[in-house]
Amino acid sequence: MSEHSTMLTEVAAGLMRDLCTPEDVVAAEATGWSDRLWSALAEAGFPYVSVPEEVGGSGGDVADACALLAVAGRFAAPVPLAESGLLAGWALAAAGLELPEGPVSVAAGRPGDVVELSGGPGRWRLTARVQRVPWGARSTRVVLLASVGGERHVVSAPTAVAQVEPGRNLAAEPRDTLAWDDVPLADEAVAAAPAGVDPDALRLRGALGRAALISGALQRVAELTVRYTGERQQFGRPVARFQAVQAHLVTIAEEAELARLAVEVAARNARPDPGFFDVAAAASVTGEAATVAARAAHQAHGAIGMTKEYELGQLSRRLWSWRDEFGSERAWGRELGRRLAGAGADELWPRISTGLVSA
Repeated sequence: MSEHSTMLTEVAAGLMRDLCTPEDVVAAEATGWSDRLWSALAEAGFPYVSVPEEVGGSGGDVADACALLAVAGRFAAPVPLAESGLLAGWALAAAGLELPEGPVSVAAGRPGDVVELSGGPGRWRLTARVQRVPWGARSTRVVLLASVGGERHVVSAPTAVAQVEPGRNLAAEPRDTLAWDDVPLADEAVAAAPAGVDPDALRLRGALGRAALISGALQRVAELTVRYTGERQQFGRPVARFQAVQAHLVTIAEEAELARLAVEVAARNARPDPGFFDVAAAASVTGEAATVAARAAHQAHGAIGMTKEYELGQLSRRLWSWRDEFGSERAWGRELGRRLAGAGADELWPRISTGLVSA
């Protein structure tokens, strides 16, 4: 991790330690939002990390954004950090559109979504219905990708004029359906999408963001399990001294470290944008790690791990939710396998042995 990323994560961790306690997470799940956490993060410039400063962002790169997201995952932060900077902020900045005040989210392009942009400068109109938008109702704008006459555009759609059907994932994070019915848009809300700003690139960034969140959550799961099994007594000794429990601890530590390394490689190799092979590997690794480590942690904790107030339960529900967003482990694994097979045997070892780029 670079010195800049280290400083960034230290500040973010200190802020979230104060404003995103397990009690705060429980309270936020009731409404799907933590206003005081978002306000503090926005004041510090965290939502737009990786968005260039010259267009109103906070600067930094994809690796900085992923380091920040790992902290957010560790604390189960109930705010759209990944959506604001790594996804929506990136698309808006690349298209030359203004970064909005307040939270911003993005429609990932799910099966069944409809986005129709018509007209032209001075007469743009939007008809759309997009599903499971993270914090859609809480965002001031939702970024959409739309095509007009064969040309792709980036749309900054105002949520104030959208019809909202509230939804949530397993972790009680908002995943809303939004609809716009022939709504007029200002010219400042629509711009041609430059090369590289497309659904595939958005999916890669989304998957990397979720992988970073998972990696941070797994680090915390490992810490919680070590602490609990060291304190919990059975037959006059800590349960961590039992061989079966030790096996669980080793499994959790292995999966957490594999996830951390996979995300770090993918993030550091994103210069300037994430690549398919790196992200597919990170998404596959973290998706499997979320399943394996959460299972082992709950076996080591017993019933307390299922309570809503205890951190493990909060983190596990997010791990199970995040692992399936922007593509499941199985989907990424299949696509990765197809591409590796298509590249031929000579390309297999170079892909397997690719490591970190130089700092």
